[in-house]
Amino acid sequence: MIVATWIVFFASRSLVRVLRLTVEQLQSVQFWPSLSSGRAMGNSGVCREDSDVEEGSAPRRQQLRRVENSPRRKKQNVDSLVLDTLAVIRTLVDNDQEPPYSMITLHEMAETDDGWLEVVQSLIRVIPLDDPLGPAVITLLLDECPLPTKDALQKLSDMLNLSAAVARQDALIPAKHRNTTAVLGCLAEKLAGPASIALLSPGTLEYLLESLVRISEAHPTVMLFALIALEKFSQTSENKLTVSESCISKRLSVLECWADHPDYLKRQVGFCAQWSLDNLFIKEGRQFTYEKVNLNNINAMLNSNDVSEYLKISPTGLEARCDASSFESVRCTFCVDSGVWYYEVTVITSGVMQIGWATKDSKFLNHEGYGIGDDEYSCAYDGCRQLIWYNARSKPHSHPCWKEGDAIGFLLDLSKKQMIFYLNGHQLPPEKQVFSSATSGFFAAASFMSYQQCEFNFGAKPFRHPPSIKFNTFNEFASLASDEKIILPRHRRLALLKQVSIRDNCCTLCCDQMADTELRPCLHSGICMECALQLETCPLCRQDIKTRVRLISHVS
Repeated sequence: MIVATWIVFFASRSLVRVLRLTVEQLQSVQFWPSLSSGRAMGNSGVCREDSDVEEGSAPRRQQLRRVENSPRRKKQNVDSLVLDTLAVIRTLVDNDQEPPYSMITLHEMAETDDGWLEVVQSLIRVIPLDDPLGPAVITLLLDECPLPTKDALQKLSDMLNLSAAVARQDALIPAKHRNTTAVLGCLAEKLAGPASIALLSPGTLEYLLESLVRISEAHPTVMLFALIALEKFSQTSENKLTVSESCISKRLSVLECWADHPDYLKRQVGFCAQWSLDNLFIKEGRQFTYEKVNLNNINAMLNSNDVSEYLKISPTGLEARCDASSFESVRCTFCVDSGVWYYEVTVITSGVMQIGWATKDSKFLNHEGYGIGDDEYSCAYDGCRQLIWYNARSKPHSHPCWKEGDAIGFLLDLSKKQMIFYLNGHQLPPEKQVFSSATSGFFAAASFMSYQQCEFNFGAKPFRHPPSIKFNTFNEFASLASDEKIILPRHRRLALLKQVSIRDNCCTLCCDQMADTELRPCLHSGICMECALQLETCPLCRQDIKTRVRLISHVS
């Protein structure tokens, strides 16, 4: 008899795995717990309360999960396990692959305070600076590990003993410096309230700010992850006040000029500095970027109203970045039904992104790791893992791994029902699978793993590697009203939403259409048919939806 334990890796759809354990295996391997805590920004957890367990005894939650009399897995070298996970993570490409043994072992080790501390120290110590998946693997491993206890967090703070002086010392070891800031950012995102406040001690704040002061000495990637850590700490209101009082806005004002820097690391720093000034650390007297950017020649952009919740979009609407632990997605504002179309993307970071074409039926399930290429209505190019994605299945392609500055081309030929992907002008064979499910209504679309960024060109400027065949561009045929081009900062968007009056009996999901649909068999209602068709389970009771019935009497 086989017992199946399902494990969801939220970093990307390709990391979703199924771990099947036989009855015999259950005697030697403990269950991997279902981790629902702190998957993404705004859904954080709190510390475990295991610190009061009697000395010499395992935590109660750990005892409940472990099969009686099961032997502990032999302790292994933590550094080797971390590096093994980093090496194998890009090979996890199919849904039926098991999680790597190294990741399972690290998770088991992290169930005790000492083990968790060993894992964190190893992440700081051994993740190399030049691996594009390094920071994402730090996030993935810490996100999958059990929440630390208060004692473990205190021990970590004592061991790191962070300060401005330590930051100056670590500046000589950029990998350690970057990894420390990445770990702090991940913990800030995962924890909430008092735990996050306690972690942002005066010494920790000095350590992070020091990297933003010594611009000529700090490595750009250290500056980037220090800024991201401060951003994530500021999700807690008390921390936000503390960080704001440190005059961080003055430091960010110097860095935001890097937003168009030819050095792609500095460009990331500039993007995040500008985003933070617009959305978090408001500087008095500073004009918001969206108020001064020139969008006169922009007729198509990324749709800020058709995007998963934590993706950052530039004020131009043409650059996007993900710094959350979820798999964030976005579509373009322009939809095409016929003809031949082309757009390009410049790679800013060389990690995991799935970029291509999607219809409106394609679902963005960021917390579950579903993105472009993970259903039958979309197809995506993945240059990091050298894969083509369709319907949550992948196949290898012949292009080399993409790198910063590469131009990725995307051709859609609806007359021939084919898609062609290009790397710096070199094309792959056409892809046609998606046309068995969709023949029109296509958007340019992309999904981003943690710490990934790219820039889109929909035709507002010359393409770097245009295809030899005749094609159309979005910018040539699309149009946007002036107010549709504005990418508002989040606090201003929320202020506008509060002013919107919601009609009686409107859909509780989109707040736009009339709530005219009942879900069966659970009989819950309050939503429109358009939203209901995008759901597989009821949002109220989580019961599977068998049918959707329009209630005619509710239609005005």
